[in-house]
Amino acid sequence: MHVHHLIFIFLLLLSSCPEPASSAHCTTTTSTKSFQKCTSLPTQQASLAWTFHPRNATLDLAFFSSFISPSGWVGWGINPTSAEMTGTRALIAFPDPNSGQIVLLPFVLDPTVKLQKAPLLSRPIDDIHLLSSSATLYGGKLATVHNGAQIQIYVTLKLSPNKTRIHFVWNRGLYVQGYSPTIHPTTENDLSSIATIDVLSGSAATQHTNIGTLKTVHGIINAVAWGILLPSGAVIARYLRHVQALGPSWFYAHAGIQLSAFFLGTIGFGIGIRLGELSPGVVYGLHRKLGFAAFCLGALQTLALLFRPRTTNKFRKYWKSYHHFVGYACVVIGVVNVFQGFEAMGLGRSYEKLSYCLCLSTLIGACIALEVNSWVIFCRKSKEDKMRREGLIGGSEKESGTYRLN
Repeated sequence: MHVHHLIFIFLLLLSSCPEPASSAHCTTTTSTKSFQKCTSLPTQQASLAWTFHPRNATLDLAFFSSFISPSGWVGWGINPTSAEMTGTRALIAFPDPNSGQIVLLPFVLDPTVKLQKAPLLSRPIDDIHLLSSSATLYGGKLATVHNGAQIQIYVTLKLSPNKTRIHFVWNRGLYVQGYSPTIHPTTENDLSSIATIDVLSGSAATQHTNIGTLKTVHGIINAVAWGILLPSGAVIARYLRHVQALGPSWFYAHAGIQLSAFFLGTIGFGIGIRLGELSPGVVYGLHRKLGFAAFCLGALQTLALLFRPRTTNKFRKYWKSYHHFVGYACVVIGVVNVFQGFEAMGLGRSYEKLSYCLCLSTLIGACIALEVNSWVIFCRKSKEDKMRREGLIGGSEKESGTYRLN
């Protein structure tokens, strides 16, 4: 595979523009009730308001969210054991297929829901003491469900003694088939709609507050390693190896940059594995698979250095072909996965992605210039060789080219 083939692939990846951010706010007052505390939830512009009564361990709660489709659904629930979707006891609101009025039904999200083996059917919630529940659209009884329609879910619960730390789960989807909500979208926000809150103190759990920092570090390290250093090392090997004045310096530069890229990439890969452990239920299938592929190819390239035959060995040409193929494949997969990482972090239209695209564009521009220069020198040298064979110029005349192409 030649670099001008890679350039065409890379150019297809370049697209970016900034995206405005949005944030939610919370309120303790509704048209029918007031609460003591509230908090903005981290995704989907949702929020909670509640009043906890320590004497009888009851919790009055209101959940605020919005529909993303006129035929969609909005759900809120509690997971009694862990901060994940599986095992959640949920209340899901959606328009009744017959009357069009809002209905609120209980559901238990067991493992079959995640695997989508069967439709999600309503069933009673037995292990949570649900005293009352209701749902209303913002605007009262005359309001209709539309894209962006605000909904409020009211719940009164009786909590277990001394258990005020609760795992809240919420989400929303596009369609309801009969009385069965279909799967919700799988963007980062939709897969991260989980929060653990102590309703007595009002504080959110802090055990995973470093996830945001880890994501940033993971993204920066991998963008530098797989998205900049690795392609730069490949460019050095392709173009500088034929500059006679450099001697073996190009090889040391190539090997040093590639080993540094793999070392940093290994650190970023390890952080990615840790992020997966800290984010149950959040799965980025393509990003994960490309990450494993890039890491494995990088490891194969590093191990190949230990089995590098001498230039006189008959197997050298096979090793060289393998080295080129695996190396270019690793570069392509690494760059593609950097763009996948921007999407996974919700930075598909951000200044961070724009900055990376500018760096990659600069590298591609250098490749184009060097490729054109190489072909100019190659053509000139071929013409001189032909003239020399025909006796038009002297054989002792010094060669003017310093490049050659494989």
